[in-house]
Amino acid sequence: MERKEREPVAEAGSQTVQTTSPVKKEIWEWAKALLIAAVLVFVIRWLLFAPFIVEGPSMEPNFHTGERLIVNKVTYKFSEPKRGEVIVLRAPEGIDYIKRIVALPGETIRVNGDKVFVNNEAIDEPYLKEAIDNALKEGHAYNRRNFPELGADPGTEVKVPADSVFVMGDNRSDSKDSRFSEVGFVPYDKIIGRADLVFWPINKAGFVHF
Repeated sequence: MERKEREPVAEAGSQTVQTTSPVKKEIWEWAKALLIAAVLVFVIRWLLFAPFIVEGPSMEPNFHTGERLIVNKVTYKFSEPKRGEVIVLRAPEGIDYIKRIVALPGETIRVNGDKVFVNNEAIDEPYLKEAIDNALKEGHAYNRRNFPELGADPGTEVKVPADSVFVMGDNRSDSKDSRFSEVGFVPYDKIIGRADLVFWPINKAGFVHF
């Protein structure tokens, strides 16, 4: 009589394990990696940092058209803007400007030729020293636009409102900035971020010094 083999029967309390296909497991790992990368790109690109391309001559001689910067969008959530820092701001026309902070909230500001007075004291601007010296050698002032406008008392200083800054371009005679009524004082909520790094062209790559 032919004997039949019995199917193995799992003992009570025993466990069975189903193994995942190696291919499916690898696909899942890749999917997770790509998802994490996408989230990081979103956070870094839109919430923390953003690239910015310089256009126009308003920040010469320190920044030139075509240079690419990394703008730190989070730094002013934890600290106050400081004099000398280079910022990107949202201008009234809906475009982005790059300018330098010259005066802070509550300070008074006056611009007379190449001298900038904050709280009635001339401030030091080392980032413009060479440009000013070269202009003087040529027999003229580097800056030809004062603040307040012509007609005001030469000693008049204007107070910067709370939660706002006064900004100017480094190219003082060719910059649309806080000296113009169309721009004026820049409220904090119009500041996109601080320019921290030049990454293009390669020969100009480096941190922005304040």
